[in-house]
Amino acid sequence: MDELTAGALGVVLGLALAAIATLLVRVTERTSAPPALAEPDEPAVPEGVADVLAVLRDGAIVLDASGNVVKTSASAVAHGLVRGNRLTHPELRELAVQVHRDGVIRDAELELARGPLGQGVMVMGVRVAPIGRDTVLALVDDRTKARRVEEVRRDFVVNVSHELKTPVGGLSLLAEAVEDAADDPDAVQRFAGRMKVETIRLSRLVSEIVDLSRLQTADLSTSLAEVDVGECAREAVEHTRVVAGGRRITLSSTIQGTRLAVHGDAEWIITAIRNLITNAISYSEEGSPVAVVCRRRKDLVEVAVTDQGQGISPADQERIFERFYRVDAARSRATGGTGLGLSIVKHICANLGGDVVVWSQLGQGSTFTIRLPAADSVPGHPGVASGTASAPPTHPTDDLGRATERGVSS
Repeated sequence: MDELTAGALGVVLGLALAAIATLLVRVTERTSAPPALAEPDEPAVPEGVADVLAVLRDGAIVLDASGNVVKTSASAVAHGLVRGNRLTHPELRELAVQVHRDGVIRDAELELARGPLGQGVMVMGVRVAPIGRDTVLALVDDRTKARRVEEVRRDFVVNVSHELKTPVGGLSLLAEAVEDAADDPDAVQRFAGRMKVETIRLSRLVSEIVDLSRLQTADLSTSLAEVDVGECAREAVEHTRVVAGGRRITLSSTIQGTRLAVHGDAEWIITAIRNLITNAISYSEEGSPVAVVCRRRKDLVEVAVTDQGQGISPADQERIFERFYRVDAARSRATGGTGLGLSIVKHICANLGGDVVVWSQLGQGSTFTIRLPAADSVPGHPGVASGTASAPPTHPTDDLGRATERGVSS
């Protein structure tokens, strides 16, 4: 064998030995390494539960023994109850752990923080039940709105009692004063005048409470007649001219266009417009203008009532349509206001398929706009507008200027 052949065989032999050594090292490492830990199995969700969660309107959450989220519905996430695989509220987690521990179904009503900041809370009805060996199901019902409705109802009863007590108590005192002043004709006349004022206030309050109750229980299944909103606005303006004249308010009206018909009740619409005008007069300075503008905006008929009064703060704008809420209680009582006028407007508009919106800035006045679906927008259906609702005026003087130029002033 020559030297070249011997060298080649040596190289091949060396490579083979190296490969064998490497293989032996790897086999040794594998046999000596500890076995990998098995991933814990996720608790099995009973068959069909995932499909049910997908269609539930209320929140539904499947949790394991530690209170971790296994499956959840979209509404539970939307309410902020679940983030990732964790519950955001410890009260819910503790309830789930207790049910898993003892297997007893539990019901609770919890007040949960709406978020990490602020004082907002949501009221949740929770029912937790075991649905398997390792899982429990929490059904969560949002009762926040129902709680608020109950609070509003309770406040309404309290407010009615208080509002009725004031004029009734005043009449009682005035009656005693008249009795004591029987020999003083001037005093009797003065007290009698005060009694008349309190009687008018009491009569107005009772009338508006009755109107509001009728609106809230109105039967909307009956067909409503076609009503000319422009004519309703003219009549409402005429009803309030005496009040406006008493405070030297310049009251003007403008009717833009000829097709301003809606399906509704003429008395309701006149009442709504009259309440807005009366409200504008009450909160305007003597001698200032108030304008009423009727117009057509796409599929809506609008009535805008504009004043140049003191304006309404953003905080008050959120509450002005609540029953008995007054921006300026002292001024409202001085003008005989009941705090129900704007609430009546809101309910009338809602019953006719529309709404009422407000634009206001402190020191620049306010514009309240009634928006109702036009009679020809949705044939035969008074409650739905097919168009997009337009925004209220961006500045009260826009409508005020046009009304003063074209309208009839008192």
